[in-house]
Amino acid sequence: MTEHATTEGLHEALHDVSVVVNGVARTASVPARRLLSDFLRHDLKLTGTHVGCEHGACGACTVLVDGEPMRSCLMFAVTAQDHAITTVEGLGTLEHMNPVQRAFTECHGLQCGFCTPGFLTTVTAFLDENPSPTAEEAREAISGNLCRCTGYQNIVKSVLRAAELREENTMSSAAEPAQQHTSSLVVAEGDSA
Repeated sequence: MTEHATTEGLHEALHDVSVVVNGVARTASVPARRLLSDFLRHDLKLTGTHVGCEHGACGACTVLVDGEPMRSCLMFAVTAQDHAITTVEGLGTLEHMNPVQRAFTECHGLQCGFCTPGFLTTVTAFLDENPSPTAEEAREAISGNLCRCTGYQNIVKSVLRAAELREENTMSSAAEPAQQHTSSLVVAEGDSA
């Protein structure tokens, strides 16, 4: 444990926090009262997590902690010790979007984009638990996230489209080994003739 001077000239103890963020082990020394949102944004320079209300009401700062949605403005960084965190940066890239990101793009589920990281992480966790939701279940799943731009209709459409895209990915992944097996049988049969 080390110390650093605060703006009031007092010394505050620093704690080493080691976490796995987006699949990468990360460590930083932070004061005990550092919020996870600030740890991610300021200490780790992962600015995709947005801070809206700082009271856990808006959902903009939602990240996944061990796969579960968590308001990062309500969690201290030191309590994240030894946990796996997924931020919006860990969901996919512009070139390789995950199904939730693709669905929000296709269905225009975002406008200004400020709330979008929280929606993307929330919906990702929701679809892991409920891969085939109804529109009502989708509305309930996003009810803890606030958007000031949309009327939520396109966000609900995005959730349902993301479920379809995930199902398509699952079906194509399952079909690939069967196609490879069939192709190798044809080659093997052709070789024996």
